[in-house]
Amino acid sequence: MDITIGVQHIARDISIETEESAEAITSKVTEAINSDGLLSLTDTKGRVVLVPASKIAYIDLGPATGRRVGFGK
Repeated sequence: MDITIGVQHIARDISIETEESAEAITSKVTEAINSDGLLSLTDTKGRVVLVPASKIAYIDLGPATGRRVGFGK
């Protein structure tokens, strides 16, 4: 699943790809916002992304893209 996170007052968004389901991500986001804590997500390469819930502007959940070829990310 591709996730794009917009952060307040930051021009560039955060994009990660994860194996987690949309339901699991939605649950984590809701829990982080309700507790005013950190949103913690792990991408497919094992990197952990932490975002303060109070700074989240938006989150876009989309289907996983296929394998990229060339000079892309």
